[in-house]
Amino acid sequence: MPEFKALLEGYHRFRADAYRQQKARYDALEQGQSPPVMVISCCDSRVDPATIFDTVPGQVFALRNVANLVPPFETGGGLHGASAAIEFGVLGLEVKHIVVVGHGQCGGIKAALEQSNPASGQNIFIDDWMGIVSDARDDVLARAPADPQRALEMEAVKVSLRNLRTFPFIKAREASGELKLHGAWFAIAEGSLYVLDEDSGEFTLPQ
Repeated sequence: MPEFKALLEGYHRFRADAYRQQKARYDALEQGQSPPVMVISCCDSRVDPATIFDTVPGQVFALRNVANLVPPFETGGGLHGASAAIEFGVLGLEVKHIVVVGHGQCGGIKAALEQSNPASGQNIFIDDWMGIVSDARDDVLARAPADPQRALEMEAVKVSLRNLRTFPFIKAREASGELKLHGAWFAIAEGSLYVLDEDSGEFTLPQ
């Protein structure tokens, strides 16, 4: 299939160029990782945190899922992939920052908005996952902003930050100053990153 062949061609370019240029870094990373930053972002193919932040291997511990969501802390039934990654990032790698990055035209957020229509609801797993922002969605729709999609994308970042703070080990480390939480939203067409000021609740371009 041509798509997979294109991936292999990219691998060969990596081996010939980037790998050789960063050989010393890869040799060091063989011994382990100690990234200072964890990024929680959407799995959308247009929003690659390594590209947005221009990072190198070993610099960022990344968790990607639908709509960059963090569930609230809980230990009951089911599997907890997102929570396990967060636990490992904070307790295992001792990251100093967690950055939640939302983005424009998010398909998961679109699905959450469509859930407000009882006639929709075709996605078993996505609909259940997007229930994390159901209250935020209802609040956004009640406010009736000009662009509810963008409004909910930004509110979802705030929801994830609030949910991160329900993890006892995050709450403790943030209180001690060992860990800082950040929110951001990426506009795809603009190529612009807006950073959340939690005091004002506004997203603005960084200086």
